[in-house]
Amino acid sequence: MRIKDISSKLNAIAMRLAQKIKFTVIILFLQCILAFSAFAQFGQKTQWSKDNRGIYQIENNEVLLQDLYQPTNKKIIISKQELTPAGAVSPLAIRRFSFSDDQSKLLINTNTRRVWRYDTRGDYWVFNLKTKKLTKAGKGLPEASLMFAKFSPDGSQLAYVFQHNLFMEDLESGKVKQLTFDGNERLINGTFDWAYEEEFDCRDGFRWSPDGKKIAFWQIDARKIRNYLMLNTTDSAYSFNIPVEYPKAGQDPSACKIAVVDVSSGSIKPMQIPGDSVQHYIPRMEWSPNATEIILQQLNRKQNESKLMLCNVSTGISRIIYSEKDDAWIDIKARFSEDPTGWDWINNGKEFIWVSEKDGWRHLYKVDTKGKETLITKGNFDVISLDLIDAENGYAYYTASPDNATQAYLYRIKLSGSGKPERISPQAQQGTHAYDIAPGGKLAIHRFTNSSTPMGTEMVSLPAHKTLSGELQKPNVQATKVEFIKIKTADDIELDGWMVKPSNFDASKKYPVVFYVYGEPASQTVRDVYGTGRNRLYKGSMADDGYIYISLENRGAPAPKGRTWRKFIYKNIGTLNVRDQAMAAKEILKWQFVDSTRVAVWGWSGGGSSTLNLLFQYPEIYQTGIAIAAVGNQLTYDNIYQERYMGNPTDDKEPYLKGSPVTYAKNLKGNLLYIHGTGDDNVHYQNAELLINELVKYNKQFTLMSYPNRSHSISEGEGTTAHLSNLFTIYLKQHCPPGGR
Repeated sequence: MRIKDISSKLNAIAMRLAQKIKFTVIILFLQCILAFSAFAQFGQKTQWSKDNRGIYQIENNEVLLQDLYQPTNKKIIISKQELTPAGAVSPLAIRRFSFSDDQSKLLINTNTRRVWRYDTRGDYWVFNLKTKKLTKAGKGLPEASLMFAKFSPDGSQLAYVFQHNLFMEDLESGKVKQLTFDGNERLINGTFDWAYEEEFDCRDGFRWSPDGKKIAFWQIDARKIRNYLMLNTTDSAYSFNIPVEYPKAGQDPSACKIAVVDVSSGSIKPMQIPGDSVQHYIPRMEWSPNATEIILQQLNRKQNESKLMLCNVSTGISRIIYSEKDDAWIDIKARFSEDPTGWDWINNGKEFIWVSEKDGWRHLYKVDTKGKETLITKGNFDVISLDLIDAENGYAYYTASPDNATQAYLYRIKLSGSGKPERISPQAQQGTHAYDIAPGGKLAIHRFTNSSTPMGTEMVSLPAHKTLSGELQKPNVQATKVEFIKIKTADDIELDGWMVKPSNFDASKKYPVVFYVYGEPASQTVRDVYGTGRNRLYKGSMADDGYIYISLENRGAPAPKGRTWRKFIYKNIGTLNVRDQAMAAKEILKWQFVDSTRVAVWGWSGGGSSTLNLLFQYPEIYQTGIAIAAVGNQLTYDNIYQERYMGNPTDDKEPYLKGSPVTYAKNLKGNLLYIHGTGDDNVHYQNAELLINELVKYNKQFTLMSYPNRSHSISEGEGTTAHLSNLFTIYLKQHCPPGGR
């Protein structure tokens, strides 16, 4: 993660997360949980010095080197004068940066433009630290039109995507060579379509070979994917369509192929990957260390069978070396979150580290190129993330929390799998830890928080965890007072949760309760981090106004509680997760200080869907609901996400019907505020209109707020955020009045 001002870093992450469909569950925690992302912004990795004792930073558009062993030793490596293009009056505004492997050249990404979720298109400049020359890549190409530029291994070439074709540029001569020629709006080389980007986090779609002689790349054929047409009625006198290539559940996905191009001759060799290219996905692909093979992961359309293949780049012939199946789905995101790049090779490229839930828990395995596997982590706990492979010293560093699913700690274990895990995070620091570990495993950027402690950052040496510089925050006495709770339902299911009581709580009075819900497999709502219990949409303080505020973690949430917990939701989104929430709410309503006549629930995106289902399926519990950007009919959402968790509706539509709010809209008895942006390219506005039709059909009165041309985040346009906050607060106070009685 780029080490800069903490507040600006959190804001940057908050903005990008606000664009994702699954951002709903993060909405309470944008200023805390998100700081644990691997990057301050998409694509910005920590740039460690060659000796791994320092990090490069950007301050005032200059590049500085910070020596972590000597905190006061910070020197300018590249000045703002050197980063000012000829004829310009100001330096480049650096959005992202990276170095060549020998750190003799700096690659700068600037003047960026948003492509779906993130600003992955822009301009690239190269600064040569030896010659002090600053050069713009892709000279003559349109402004802000290049994507994913990166150096060749020797730093002499630059490759990038322009208009869905691959290009290569010689950095000495400036000569540009086009490598693919068939790319167009729907035939996509070197990057991905909407669905791959949203659901697999795949964006950068090409890889240099270790010897720099070839480039392996994805080709996505989206020509048969139908457009969803969004309608803009406000930006001109006549309305116009905005097309989005979007495969709905049950529709075939884009065809996916892998090819390798020889950068010298320009010849392209397709890889012979078995099966129908339309009926599979390839979410991961990298080069093996020997530069003669690539390794990839293939998922079948149902996403319940994973195959790892080695492909000979000369012949194109592939061979399967490892496979696994699951009765529900294979969770590829168990290995990575925002950046599905890299392959963890060990033992001189003879083995690699893999993550699997095959024994019921998410564990690390060693796998050799013949498919032989060795379990490294053992026991009834989940690996949350793999943080570093220290091959030289024979350790794997990983994050886990065996005893508390709301927290996270750093451990290490021998790569041999022998011995017991060793906790690295200090025992005294109970909460949520995150680490950015330097290659070699001797230094790390450490961040720590819990519900009463703001995010703090320090540099530590490992494995002793000795502080070198920086300091962690102390508990904040003014923090939201959060109680972590456990609720056992009538189904004998125990749910984790958090609760914030009114500031002047009086146990002899009864208070309204507001439930915040997400409920789907994308994220957790119950985590021990600073900011838990806050509601950014509420204008003022819910606690001061006299609300009890609660969130519960149902089965199906991606908590580190084992495969069974997470995959109970298979073919049950909208039913099982909703029942868990409702049954837990019933137990809470038995508490003497809870007013069962004032019960509200709210959520965004998947949480909006859960809100609707709770309000419709359990009207005897919830009197008021605020649903934002909800999937009203699961058949309208994208195929990768929906089919992963619900199966293919062409085979069995029943789970979709049983789990969709539109099926139960006729049961509405309470107060519903429904909110949606008409420009939502993720959860389309048609969900609102399908729901409206059902509510009208059964004469169910409700309140609707449509935000013209706003996306899934409903953040665009002057005054939008303030308006949404006021709307939310006024409606809640009106229909679920605060205060003890």
